[in-house]
Formats: sequence, C-alpha cells, structure tokens
Amino acid sequence: MKVILSIDPVRFPLTGIGRYTFELARHLKEISQIEQLRFFSGYRFSDDLPEPMLSAKVSASSRVNLRSTILKSNVAVEMYRLLSPPLKRYVLSSYSNHIYHGPNFYLPPFNGPSVCTFHDLSMFTWAHCSPPERVRYMRKEIALTLKRADMLITDSEYTRQEVASYFNWPLEKIRAVPLACSSDFRPRRPEELSSVLRKHNLSLGGYSLYVGTIEPRKNLDALLDAYAMLPKSMRLQWPLVLIGFHGWRSEQLHARIESAVSEGWVRYLGFVNADELPLIYAGARIFVFPSLYEGFGLPILEAMASGIPVVCSNASTLPEVAGDAAAMCEPQDVDTLSDLIKMGLEDDIWRNKAINKGIIQAAGFSWQRCAEETAAVYREVIS
Repeated sequence: MKVILSIDPVRFPLTGIGRYTFELARHLKEISQIEQLRFFSGYRFSDDLPEPMLSAKVSASSRVNLRSTILKSNVAVEMYRLLSPPLKRYVLSSYSNHIYHGPNFYLPPFNGPSVCTFHDLSMFTWAHCSPPERVRYMRKEIALTLKRADMLITDSEYTRQEVASYFNWPLEKIRAVPLACSSDFRPRRPEELSSVLRKHNLSLGGYSLYVGTIEPRKNLDALLDAYAMLPKSMRLQWPLVLIGFHGWRSEQLHARIESAVSEGWVRYLGFVNADELPLIYAGARIFVFPSLYEGFGLPILEAMASGIPVVCSNASTLPEVAGDAAAMCEPQDVDTLSDLIKMGLEDDIWRNKAINKGIIQAAGFSWQRCAEETAAVYREVIS
C-alpha cells in the first residue's frame, strides 16, 4: 500500500485531533504492509513527521490567534474554502495510485481512493456550542467529504451509528477504530511528580481534576454546581483543578470559575504543556468529566491509564470508553454527580477498585492497535 496522510491538524496546541493524527502517523510508519507513507500538510509533501511541541509557545500562540481571527471573517473563510481545493487537487494529481486519508473531517478532490475520519457530529447536533462561522465552514466541507470518501472511520461505535443515521450513509462503509492515550499517562512515583506539582502549587492527591476545553458542551456548570454542594472543608481540602483553553461562549463560565477561585475551592491553570500534563493527572485524587457529548472521551482514558479514579457522565461515547471502571451518572443529575465526587474523594474501597479496573480498561486501547485497524480499512478500500 501507498498512503498519503494529511497532517494539517499536527500543530500547537496538540489536543484531540492533533494528538490522534500525530500518534496515528508515528505508528503507521511501523506497519509493514505500507510500503510508502507520505505526509501532506497545506500543499506540500514530507516523509518526516514534525514535532509539534518544538515551537515556542509565544510564536505558536500567535499562530493560533491569527487562525482564530481569520476564522471570524466570513469572506476569508469562504475564499479559503473555494481556492484551496483546486490547489490541493493539482498537487495530488500524480498520486492516484495512493490512498488518501483525511484525519479531520476533510477530503480534498483526489483521483484515488480516500478515507476520512469523523470524530463526532457536534457541528450538526451541538451547533449552538460552536462559533457559527466554524459551523458553516465545516458543514459545507463535510458535505463534500461525504461525496468524495470511499469509507469513513469514527473513534467509537456510538459515533459510527450516529454518522450512519444522521447522513443516511451505509453503515458497512463506516469502521469504528478506537483511539488511545500516550504512554506518558501512567501511574507515577511521588518523587517524579514533586517538581511539577510544586510549580503549580499542588499537593500529591490533594485535588480533583478536570481536563478539557472550557465550553458549555463540557457541562462545567453542572460540575461547579455539584462541587459547590460538597462540605466547604472537603472543597478546601481537595480543590477542583481545571485545565483547558477558553472555549466559545465561555464568558459566564469563567466568571463562575473566578468567583470559586476567590473562595479557594477552584484552581484554573489554563493550558498546560504536554510534558507536565501527565504528571498533573497522576497527582490527582480523582478525575471528573461530566461532558454532555463526546466523540470519544480521551481525557477519561488518560486518567484511568494514570491510575486515577474517574467520575463521569454516561452520555454519548463515555460508557464505551470507561467500561465498568468509572462511576457514572446522567450528565444533568447534579445531586448524584456531587455524591459520586464525594465517594471518589473519601471511599478508599471504591477508589482502589476503580484504580485497578481503570488501569486494566485503559490497557485495552493502544495507538498500535489504532494504526493496525486503520491500515485494515485502507486494505479494505483498495480491495
């Protein structure tokens, strides 16, 4: 097989889809049946995968801000949407003997076989939680992708069924290929954590943790409500640490967070670099993730792999990822969520069982398996 993999998502900050693309690219290089693997970014090919975290945070942040500014301009977005495909078609025109994989919803015009990964349908089913200009852009591009793709890949069986139903797409032309987490997420010795925890003024086992974008879809209002119901002494003993970028329509959430920070029971760390994040996971007392909708739910896998008990919602894909290792409840059931958090903080019997089950559950997911199952999709398309 000869494969072209788009690596456009591999950029700062390396979250979600960027991490998926980066790890998939690394592990596809180890698949013996792939005789040639070329990476495609923008309008150029490369045989080498860039290290996304080598960029300085300041310059990378500037690129993020520039990209955000462009996305807010309807004219700029539409010009890019119309002018980019012909250029990509020209560059790709002599590669029709390859299979093209778009790992982030998009497929350019291509004369050979093509596969695309759909991570979720939030641009359709949760459109009110994203900027309207992004929704318009993605909906137009996804419509074109559905015309161009020979097969689709999803991160979960839940999303596979959802995509088939929503678009009336043949279920037999969609394959669910689960994601994984980096081997950096693992149980750690206290001495491995001390410097990073000290840097962020955290203590080992002295905080609850949430990791994800600060946005309405993550159901953080319910999390703050549930945490506020805990006894004040418990909240101060185990403050809630929030890690993640500002999302869209998050102003009211940040006002609530600032208020809780001033009361001493919430800490907001913003973005944390990839070297430190696994250590902050491993130092937590519990991980809490009450999201309303996910395409996979990678943070709960990272927490389980780190040996941290998980409390999460039972929405969308999360039961598929967590198995029976997490304590789950309906995402809007604030009373039960608060009770489960309390149990996670205090009940050592449950905690030990959850830690052991979580490590076993997380071990069932690997990037090697993801790459092998992705390569099997390539073979199926070619045949």
